[in-house]
Amino acid sequence: MAKLQSSLLFLFLLLLLTPTQQQQKQPQPHEAEHDDPISRFQNYLRINTAHPTPDYASAVSYLRSQAQSIGLEAQTLEFSPNKPLLLLTWRGSDPSLPSILFNSHLDSVPAEPSKWAHPPFSAVRTPDGNIFARGAQDDKCVGMQYLEAIRGLRAKNVRPIRTVHVSYVPDEEIGGFEGAAKFAASEEFRGLNVGFALDEGQASPGEEFRVFYADRSPWHVVITARGTPGHGSRLYDNSAMENLMRSVEIMSRFRESQFDVVKAGRAANSEVVSVNPVYLKAGIPSPTGFVMNMQPSEAEAGFDIRLPPTVDPDLVRKRIAEEWAPAWRNMTYKIHEKGPLRDYLGRPLMTLTDDSNPWWSVFKEAIAAVGGKLAKPEILPSTTDARYLRQLGIPVIGFSPMTNTPILLHDHNEFLKDTVYLKGIEVYESIISTLSSFQDASH
Repeated sequence: MAKLQSSLLFLFLLLLLTPTQQQQKQPQPHEAEHDDPISRFQNYLRINTAHPTPDYASAVSYLRSQAQSIGLEAQTLEFSPNKPLLLLTWRGSDPSLPSILFNSHLDSVPAEPSKWAHPPFSAVRTPDGNIFARGAQDDKCVGMQYLEAIRGLRAKNVRPIRTVHVSYVPDEEIGGFEGAAKFAASEEFRGLNVGFALDEGQASPGEEFRVFYADRSPWHVVITARGTPGHGSRLYDNSAMENLMRSVEIMSRFRESQFDVVKAGRAANSEVVSVNPVYLKAGIPSPTGFVMNMQPSEAEAGFDIRLPPTVDPDLVRKRIAEEWAPAWRNMTYKIHEKGPLRDYLGRPLMTLTDDSNPWWSVFKEAIAAVGGKLAKPEILPSTTDARYLRQLGIPVIGFSPMTNTPILLHDHNEFLKDTVYLKGIEVYESIISTLSSFQDASH
């Protein structure tokens, strides 16, 4: 009897210590997160790389681990302190051919959590398949799609003829001066022998993929007016505020003339010069606000100006000097050019999108192969790191494969639908496979 009781006690303890069959089959959260492309995308989105304190180290570590899991070479470069740049390489069978570069940026713009339906770095996936996160469209999607596409091609035993590089750069959202600009000017970049590159684009609300052959170049212009200070009741010619207001009126008329062209359908928004006032600084401060019975001796305004590559920048400089801030009205100005305007041969920073560019023809072929359609090539209204590559004479296409998707970059509740993300992986598989096997780019 004692022996039987001991046996029963042993079995009871064994049952307590052994997980049930159901428990054994229950996956742990971290195990499920590495099983599929969507989970890996969510993992990347959860890394907070928003300015002013982007967590570059965690992002690079995660991407590097993913790259190494599929057998890609990886190296971390640092052209500025604490601003790492990750470079991945998939060696082609003919390294003498110019390589293909796929570029993406690590950083994101800030988010206001109180304005979001879900925390901006939680990467919540709703029942209808929308993945909410800062960077979901701009542009962590393409950064992960590059990797997933290569993962899929390697699983099919595809071997590229051309070498494929993937770069993840810092600081794009604040100009790229410490990231892509220094990378493009480096010995390491010259050693890559890049013949063609893809960078980010924008979502398309329609059925066609949007594609961009150029960016607009930003100028930050600060205009300062000076004049005689005096009592608020007196009338002066050429007072500081009068001169500044006159300039604002002239610039507003120019802005209106450009906008009229857009409204009439004769040009896209990105094809005209945009002029937008962003701040005004004037007046004499007081403990309760400003002194109301004194006219200030100085007034200042700042403007965000965007120039398409089709516009002669010298003509814009002339307009600023002679009309918007003329010295004879006691005005001065400063132009802060935020990046290059011309390539090394003095040409506008544009990539040809016709049959004279063999890369364009092959790119179109890759899109057609997966049933995709391209919209009319555009100039991007904003600015990307592609300009630093175009400055070297390298053809670059801006492209983010998102159709039937609202444009939400830099917006509250930025999201990307899971089916759109997965379709983008398929598109990049076709692009990488087609471009890397293309041998004749001698034109």
